[in-house]
Amino acid sequence: MHNETPNCAQCPYKSSDRICRTEDGKSPDFCPTRNMPELVEQSLKEYNNTPGICEFTKQASIQEADGYMNRDLGYEHVRASKTRIEEIMGFAEKMNYKRLGMAFCIGLRKEAKVVEKLFSSKGFDVVSAVCKVGRISKEHIGVGKDQQIAPDTTEAMCNPVLQAMILNKGKTDFNVLLGLCVGHDSLFFKYTEAPCTVLAVKDRLLGHNPLAAVYNVDSYYRCLK
Repeated sequence: MHNETPNCAQCPYKSSDRICRTEDGKSPDFCPTRNMPELVEQSLKEYNNTPGICEFTKQASIQEADGYMNRDLGYEHVRASKTRIEEIMGFAEKMNYKRLGMAFCIGLRKEAKVVEKLFSSKGFDVVSAVCKVGRISKEHIGVGKDQQIAPDTTEAMCNPVLQAMILNKGKTDFNVLLGLCVGHDSLFFKYTEAPCTVLAVKDRLLGHNPLAAVYNVDSYYRCLK
């Protein structure tokens, strides 16, 4: 009996030896590539039958390759050549998107201003919404004063639902998230109508580089274990 709970994160085999990379590759008991052929076929139907999905995925794959140089020298010689913001703009161009949405945290307002200028300089129309838009008190959602960042003030709540609604009303083709809080980003994804990507995620402690804790989990951040 196979363990039917997929857990690719625990696969013990080298990337090049895995069944998901090569036809005669290896697989553990919990491998979904081996154990879930019906879902593989179901996903193929989505790519083949849902309008726009195949083209979207195709252009994302082309953009993935465009992020490397020296491809003509063989896989062992490739190296990264583009930043994420360049890849976002490149993908948007491939998809013929003209109107970009940006949902950003007020804590990254300076970065948002730079990003907006970069997008605009490449010919994109930009619709942006800050997290505090609408100025609704946190008390409206049941947050007590003692649960606020500054208990002696009236704090405006982050409003990802309104951010999504504003970008929806702006008829954006593609939305970019910049530093939304954990949970707030989830609500934005739920309510947005346009496809989304993430330029940067919120990590207050690590300067918005959350993988630093993962990279140092056996040293400086061993307390996480």
